[in-house]
Amino acid sequence: MTIRTILVDDEPLAIQGLRLRLAAHEDVEIIETCLNGREAIRAIKTHKPDLVFLDIQMPGFDGFSVIQGLMEVEPPLFVFVTAYEDHAIRAFQAQALDYLLKPVDEQRLADTLDRVRQRLAEKKGVEEVGRLKEVLAEVAPDAADSYSESDDAPASNRFEKMINIKDRGQIFRVDVDTIERIDAAGDYMCIYTGDNTLILRETMKDLEKRLDPRRFQRVHRSTIVNLDLVRQVKPHTNGECFLVLDSGAQVKVSRSYREVVARFVH
Repeated sequence: MTIRTILVDDEPLAIQGLRLRLAAHEDVEIIETCLNGREAIRAIKTHKPDLVFLDIQMPGFDGFSVIQGLMEVEPPLFVFVTAYEDHAIRAFQAQALDYLLKPVDEQRLADTLDRVRQRLAEKKGVEEVGRLKEVLAEVAPDAADSYSESDDAPASNRFEKMINIKDRGQIFRVDVDTIERIDAAGDYMCIYTGDNTLILRETMKDLEKRLDPRRFQRVHRSTIVNLDLVRQVKPHTNGECFLVLDSGAQVKVSRSYREVVARFVH
């Protein structure tokens, strides 16, 4: 599988250095380079790459503005490359896959590309399942219905009851019933229980697979809540609302996830 890649940096020497390091990875194909954010947005919309290495501080449109400018299209995977450490949290909140500091370390780059390959393989698998369902729906509707039922109605014992979390040099065994909400910051998850907050290095997508979707639902692109611990629904403006949880914490439900709230309204 070829990883179609775009490099974005306002410093030509930085692009050249990253290009040289990527040359060691035969499956990475650099299809475009851009010197500013506006060029990057146009190139990404035109070429639809798999991966973008994106500088943060650029004149005009910075790296975060590039991501905001792509909200209406399916985004590629983003890896921020910058000389400054102080943007790391914001980078992960912007759903970046990783955050590399200049000059880019070769082993660190190799680790990042391994994660890119894993994400792209997962995406391809999901797409193939979708295509199979479409074909079945055309040639064998009954089989398609059976396929969907077995795929979408999982048994409760498939999901984990306890999750081990290594945090601050200790291993915590967390009962999933006590998890109130989960916030994502890149590939780090903040797990909130009634009396503790723990950090887990795992993607939102992978963690969702481990939790029963009948109880744990995403209410924002970076937030999952335990529906059993919702105590109140507070309407807000523009079709949004807030869920009030057992602890008193309030979580905004974005318009894209309004169907989650519908189950509380009978």
